[in-house]
Amino acid sequence: MPAPLTRTEAQDRARLLNVHSYTVHLDLTRGEEVFGSTTVIRFGCAEPGATTFAELRPARLRRLTLNGADLDPASFDDGRLPLADLAADNELRVEADMYYTRTGEGMHRFTDPADGEVYVYTQCAPDEADRVFACFDQPDLKAVLEISVTAPPHWTVVSNGAGERTEDGRWEFAPTPPISTYLAAVVGGPMHSVRAEHDGVPLGLHCRRSLAPYLDAEEIFDITRRSLDRYHDLFDERYPFGKYDQAFVPEFNFGAMENPGCVTFRDDLLFRSAVTDTERETRAIVIAHEMAHMWFGDLVTMRWWDDLWLNESFAEYMGHQVISEVSRFTTTWTGFAIRRKAWGYDADQRPSTHPVAAQGLEDTATARVAFDGISYAKGASVLRQLVAWLGEEAFLAGVNAHFARHRFGNADLNDLLDALAGAAPDRDVRSWAERWLRSSGVDTLRAEIEEQDGAVVSAGIAHTGTPGAPSSARPHRIFVGLYDRAAGDGGYRLTRRDRIGVDLPAGGADRTALPGLAGAARPDLLVINDDDLSYAKVRPDLRSWETVAAGLSAIEDQLTRAVLWNTARDMVRDGELPTADFLALVETHLPAEPVVSVVEAMLAFAREQIADRYLVPERRSAAIATLAEVCRRIIRTTDDDPGIRLAAVRGLIRCSSTPDDVAALREWLRAERVPGGPDLDPELRWKALLQLSALGEVSEQEIAEELARDPSATGCLGAARCGAALPGRDTKERAWQQMFTDGALSNHLLIATAEGFWQPAMPETTDGYVRRYFEEVPAAGKRGPTVATVLGRVLFPAHAATEETVQAAERCLEEDLIPALHRALADQLDDLRRAVRIRES
Repeated sequence: MPAPLTRTEAQDRARLLNVHSYTVHLDLTRGEEVFGSTTVIRFGCAEPGATTFAELRPARLRRLTLNGADLDPASFDDGRLPLADLAADNELRVEADMYYTRTGEGMHRFTDPADGEVYVYTQCAPDEADRVFACFDQPDLKAVLEISVTAPPHWTVVSNGAGERTEDGRWEFAPTPPISTYLAAVVGGPMHSVRAEHDGVPLGLHCRRSLAPYLDAEEIFDITRRSLDRYHDLFDERYPFGKYDQAFVPEFNFGAMENPGCVTFRDDLLFRSAVTDTERETRAIVIAHEMAHMWFGDLVTMRWWDDLWLNESFAEYMGHQVISEVSRFTTTWTGFAIRRKAWGYDADQRPSTHPVAAQGLEDTATARVAFDGISYAKGASVLRQLVAWLGEEAFLAGVNAHFARHRFGNADLNDLLDALAGAAPDRDVRSWAERWLRSSGVDTLRAEIEEQDGAVVSAGIAHTGTPGAPSSARPHRIFVGLYDRAAGDGGYRLTRRDRIGVDLPAGGADRTALPGLAGAARPDLLVINDDDLSYAKVRPDLRSWETVAAGLSAIEDQLTRAVLWNTARDMVRDGELPTADFLALVETHLPAEPVVSVVEAMLAFAREQIADRYLVPERRSAAIATLAEVCRRIIRTTDDDPGIRLAAVRGLIRCSSTPDDVAALREWLRAERVPGGPDLDPELRWKALLQLSALGEVSEQEIAEELARDPSATGCLGAARCGAALPGRDTKERAWQQMFTDGALSNHLLIATAEGFWQPAMPETTDGYVRRYFEEVPAAGKRGPTVATVLGRVLFPAHAATEETVQAAERCLEEDLIPALHRALADQLDDLRRAVRIRES
């Protein structure tokens, strides 16, 4: 692999160069392996006579010229084109053949198994543009991009600018405003397209022809229009990139990518089977998230990857907030609390944690690992706290000033703080940012109440920062909810008596008093961080937790329930709540939970973490049986919410383990329906077959027959997952060889195979592979960061929670690993250590 670009090199090149434009022509008619790439870069040099370099990863260099003079292709070295004796104004021309990829990097090529049609798309972030065209590949050398494409005659091609097919069959696209190289986009193939217009902005939706029946254009366009209107209300700058295409592409590594004018989404977001409202809400949030990037990241772009959060944290926050305001999904922050925030908390408690505004990302290889729960979920949480502390009016005024000052340019944290400080001169924004954005770790807030004869004597919150550095505690503006039992239908409800606003000081405090409680009746439940406006671990007082254990489902407010479920989850991970108590909480309260995102998240945590990792093998079967019965109860008692019922059916399939369960799954597949539940659509059929495969209850022939029934891309992934799950020696070895042979599997087939391989129900079938994993995974780094991350994260033997596995992982981390692989293994090792500690407790 080429050497990563360092921060120092990027700073030197940014000081030296002023890139005016890229003119790029791509020829996509040269066969299955390569495409043609011709690039003309026009750029100025502040120091005539100086030397620099451009990046390119070609299959073959055909011609290089600088200012009309040929360059020796032999000077090309390790992905870099040396450019010497620069003039004040320069023109670099590069003609090359470039490789298609199957890893979702650069120009990805995909053949649809449903109909044999070929599709391509680019993914240039974070530093993959040089797999597509010659460039100065760093975010602060923005330039006008003008693309043209030669493609097969039956293809549609879309790019960042508005385009049309010319008489000679080429696609010509309008020049963009100045954008960064990582935002360049081309999508091509015989696509199904739907077009519309809203508020003067042309809109387009595109997908594979085989997915045309599942492109619910009306719903997607509705979310798009509503989001665009809301951003136009919030921001002084109108949408700045002309038209707005959204393309759903196969085997995409990210959820979506914010290429201006041509946003790409993974086409899993087009639903072939029944889905829950959580999944539709998630799609809406992703649409609004990517649109937010048109301002946060595309109009104003980070100077270097340290400020990735300026892109992702803002888009994550705005996506949730805007969808909560403009759509039927009015409770997005409940889903955020139970799903996304847990991702942030977990990442922030590992040794690999870093500040939201990262520091020390010295090259692009280390920058890749910053795309994590901190840059996204924690950052969005911090922004939500900033809005609560600063006020929404001042926040938006500062953001709009930031856009105006740096329009089509680059900015960093200090630039944003200047704008926010100007909008809120009475607030010490820089001090706040130093605490929240420049430090890592999670604060802990503990409730403390003294009472006598049912009345509060005193109440307060103990506030500490990261363990080992208590004075690092951040300021928090939070609400504390006071809940009392009240009679309700068939029992009682826990209703909020009052909500108290509290400001916790920076630096931590032994105790911050809660005003107005002394002498009042003791609440049955005191909830810290009610409404979830801040980012902290919460620990209730003993009586409050007893109330939660007895009455969690009786709490009327869904966001409060989500906060408390997340607290329970976090307490288990910290060893403060026994796994049996968490399972009891699930058994008692989850069947009555009406919010599908909560049901999905808690079933997944109980099944995948507690049963498969935190419990010794002898206790696993009982836990699985408990969860299966919870799912059955939900199916029996949920009549009016198909989403809840679907979530329970998915959970029940995953928890099927007994001979009776196997017989039931067989009957479901035969009848194509779940008794009392939904039809067994393709997604549920593959889930059922996967569970039967893991139990050794199906044959390779049955998997092949199911694939013949569903010969789609999703079907191919299902078959790969099932084949890897089979317990036979030959099938395990075949799956292993596929995963560890370079180029044998595309990125998504690699993920599916890795997901199926380890099966905790029959761990003996993979005993010898744990040792092999740590011996062979270091070589994955040679296959690039995407493959290395999949093998380091998805294939990690997380179920093998023993000291021997911990020691093997520690030895593996002592080897020379690329940053992406090191980060994936280090994170998995930290989770494994937690699992071992919990098992031993």
